[in-house]
Amino acid sequence: MEERGMEEKMELPITGAVLRQGSYKHGKNLKDFFQRRLRSNFIGNICLLCFFIITIVSGAALTSCEQKERLYIYNWTYYTPDTVIEKFEKEYNVRVIYDEFASNEDMYAKLKSGGSGYDIVFPSADYVSIMIQQNMLERINKSLIPNLVNVDPVVLAFTDYDSNMDYSVPYYFGAAGIIVNKARVPDYEESWSIFARADLHGRMTMLDDMREVMGDALAFLGYSVNTTSRAEITEARNLINNSWKPNLVKFDADAFGKGYANGEFWVVQGYPEVVFEEIAENPRMMENTVFFFPKEGGPAYIDSMCILKGSKNIELAHKFIDFIHRPEIYAEFADAFGFPATANVPARQYKKGPAWYSAEDLANVELKRDIGPALDLYNDAWFNSIRVGE
Repeated sequence: MEERGMEEKMELPITGAVLRQGSYKHGKNLKDFFQRRLRSNFIGNICLLCFFIITIVSGAALTSCEQKERLYIYNWTYYTPDTVIEKFEKEYNVRVIYDEFASNEDMYAKLKSGGSGYDIVFPSADYVSIMIQQNMLERINKSLIPNLVNVDPVVLAFTDYDSNMDYSVPYYFGAAGIIVNKARVPDYEESWSIFARADLHGRMTMLDDMREVMGDALAFLGYSVNTTSRAEITEARNLINNSWKPNLVKFDADAFGKGYANGEFWVVQGYPEVVFEEIAENPRMMENTVFFFPKEGGPAYIDSMCILKGSKNIELAHKFIDFIHRPEIYAEFADAFGFPATANVPARQYKKGPAWYSAEDLANVELKRDIGPALDLYNDAWFNSIRVGE
């Protein structure tokens, strides 16, 4: 007969806990206790082990992600499709860090003022020339870029500043033009003179890009976009100040596409891919939008891929350049922006979508070139006159 007051104490050597004999219900004995205790400890240890495994695996995955090789790209806004970047990252198990600029002047100023850490930059022809002269670029190792054979010789013929691709590889040959909302402006002439129309005051923008806008005015006046004549540059400056600028909302290289898409602007000078991307889901706006190169011609550009001096990822940079010039990848890039495949010949067979203009439409444009010391005349006209008060 169990007597509660006479319970015998027993020491448990494994746990150090104290049990009172007869304290288990339903007749359970010490063996039951030890079995339960051991089973509990075993499950606890398994859970703890799983926790450590998950922690180690997660940490290893995080470390692997952090240790991925990185490629730092400094490129124009709206200029390399995300799908192309993602394919490159997946194929080479790397991470691309993509930074943007809106003009050659912005890009150059940032790099010269100490902006560093980039591997690849995309300057236009005139700035490629300047950057070569100033020893800002690494020499291209052509043996690492077998797809150089795909670059169009016609485009290369324009690159007298680096025709052997020693420091630059053409990315795209194109030009800015004029985009018009014909629902708002049903009557217009395909000419730079549209910016002199007072009836469109407050509804137009031009690029915040010195060589582009100055080049437009020079072409309209019948001069070379690369003139070094002080008198011609002054005449172009006066045309912009007196006839065009009074009708503009602003000089804008960043938001003209959005402003056009929301109806704020009816006429913009710029790149068609920027505008058409903004209005892609607006069928009516797409139908009412036209793009053209003015009959007077204007500045053209060849944007190139260059490896910056001091790049820490030179081999990966070469892989990226080679990747871009794979025909199917270049075609994907061109289709994403409605471009003709101007710089890559075999890519033309892979293109699936339409282009906003053809390579033949570029026949009347003139490539912007390095104008040497005369650049000071342009800078003076632009920064000390045209842009004063902006």
